[in-house]
This record gives sequence, C-alpha cells and structure tokens, in this order.
Amino acid sequence: TIPFFDQNSPWYIYLLASIPALLLTILLFMDQQITSVIVNRKEHKLKKGCGYHLDMLIVGVMMGVCSILGLPWCVAATVLCLGHVDSLKMDTESSAPGEAPQFLGVREQRVTGVMVFILTGLSVKLAPILKFIPMPVLYGVLMYMGVNTLNGMQFVDRIMLMFMPAKHQPDYMYLRHVPLMKVHLFTAIQAGALAALWLIKSTQASLIFPLMVLALVGFRKAMDFFPSVFSQNDLYWLDNLMPESKKKKKEKKRKRKQGVLQENGTEEEMKGLQENGDSKS
Repeated sequence: TIPFFDQNSPWYIYLLASIPALLLTILLFMDQQITSVIVNRKEHKLKKGCGYHLDMLIVGVMMGVCSILGLPWCVAATVLCLGHVDSLKMDTESSAPGEAPQFLGVREQRVTGVMVFILTGLSVKLAPILKFIPMPVLYGVLMYMGVNTLNGMQFVDRIMLMFMPAKHQPDYMYLRHVPLMKVHLFTAIQAGALAALWLIKSTQASLIFPLMVLALVGFRKAMDFFPSVFSQNDLYWLDNLMPESKKKKKEKKRKRKQGVLQENGTEEEMKGLQENGDSKS
C-alpha cells in the first residue's frame, strides 16, 4: 500500500507543505502554458484548434497520479516541443531561382509523438546500449536544439543589433517605429531580468524562482504606467505581440488603405472643381 500520511510528522507539516506546492504549481503552470502559446502561434499555420484548458486539465490529473505513484511529473518542454514543430514544417519544393522557399504549414499528426514516448519507455531497457553514447554527444544535441529554437526571436535579434553598425542593421519593422536608444534600453532590461533569474536559480534562493518568474508579469504590466520611458506604441512594436511577418503585412495594408483614401480624395476634389466650373459657366 502507498502511505498517504506519516504518523511521525506533526500536523502542521502538511500545512507548511502547501507553500512549496504553491510555488511549484506556478512554475509548472507557466512552463506548460508558455510552451503551448509558443507552439500555437499563428505563424505556424496550425489547422487544428488549441486546447489550453484541456491540456492543463490532463496535466493536472497526470500530476496527481504521478505524485501518488512516486513517478516524475510531465509537462510540456519548450525546447523539445519547438524542435518537434520545426522538424514537421513543410516548405514549397519548387521556387524561382533566387526565391526563398515559402512556408506551407506543419504536418499535424500523432505518429511522431506516439513514437517518441514509446522510444522513451523503451530507453529503460536500452540502458546497456545507451551508456556507450558519449555524454558530449548528448550535450551537443541538446545544445543544438536549444540554439536552433532561438532563430527568429526578437530578443536575440535586438541583442545582435547592439553589436552592429546602424548602416548594416536589417530592416526590422520595430526599427521604423521605435528610436534605436529605446530599443537598446528595452533589450538591456530584458537581459537584466534574464540574468537575475539565472542568478536566483543558481543559488540557494532558487525556492522563490517561480515567484520571480511571476513577478516579471507584473513588472511588464508596470511599464504601461510610465509612458515617458516607453509609450504604448513602443511596447506594441518591442513586445513582439505578433510575428514580424504579420506586422509587415499589416503595415503594407495600412499604407495601401491610406493610398486609396488619398486617391479617392483627390478624385472627389477634381469632380467638385469640375462641377463648380460647370455651374459658373
């Protein structure tokens, strides 16, 4: 039988255990939800709908079962999930010379996910074989997967801008709308927050790491109340609310609409002048 209570422990131990349990709940919730949001971004062109609440329900039930059986908890892993999505992307096979292949979507199926977990289960029996794989090889694979997922992240692009002359900077949309100094300031704040989280995680104060991650949400919200530092327009372009390609499309549509309105206005003015001339004659 599985013991649910320890008769040698006082009653208040169960109440005190709720404190680390709350911190762990915050960490697991944000880990699961952040990964789900990144995977379900519109730029991935997923056809199947996202089920955030259903995923969270299943994760919660599985955590209860795993806790009773003494098994490790299972939540969405950001690097592995993004690597899985990237491996299933489809591009156009034929394109004009010099034209980059266009992204078509993701092969949405269950075969690879099922096979991954089957092989994970079989790895327990394959331990005598897996021990011959050098550890540097495993670390290299994990490092490659982590670095590969950084491609296209606005934060990484803005860090590279700090070491790039202005004339060699790419034509990012946010550089058209936000001064370069504010871009560097926002990047420095993000880098400082990341460094603070890393230091907390690396020390004995790692117990409050989930609270610090949650505090970043409040810190970002507080930026809305200091328009002298970052206006809402600055935060709109720097906070990466939508992918870069989507922003460029919206900007083009807005300019087209403005052009159409200006042309219509000019035509109406010409008609008005002609009518005035006809009435005078």
